[in-house]
Amino acid sequence: MRGKLWFIGGLAAGFVLGARAGREKYEEIVTQARKVMDHPTVQEAKGTAQAQANRLVSEGKDKLSHTKLGEKMSTGNGNSELASSSASSRSSTMGSTTSSTPSTSSGAPTKPMP
Repeated sequence: MRGKLWFIGGLAAGFVLGARAGREKYEEIVTQARKVMDHPTVQEAKGTAQAQANRLVSEGKDKLSHTKLGEKMSTGNGNSELASSSASSRSSTMGSTTSSTPSTSSGAPTKPMP
C-alpha cells in the first residue's frame, strides 16, 4: 500500500511540474529527442540491433522446428493444413520484416503528441 501511495504521489508531482513547464518546454524536449534519433550513430545502432533481433528470431525458429514441440506445432492435432498455412503466413510476415534494410529516417512522428 505504501508503494502505491509513493507512486501516486510521484505521478501527481510529475503532473504539476509538467504543467508548470508548459508547451514550450515540451516542444524543446521533442525537438532534442528527434535530433538524437536522427543522428547517424543512433541509426546505425538501430539497424544493428534490428539485424541481430531478426537473426535471433530466425535461429530460434530453426531450433524450435527441430524439437518435439515444434513438430507438434507444425503438424497440429489432425489439422495440418491449418497449421502449415498459419506457419507460412507467419513466416511470410516475418520475411517481410527481415528482408528490409535499415532506413535513414527515424520513424518518429511528424507531429508532437498532444
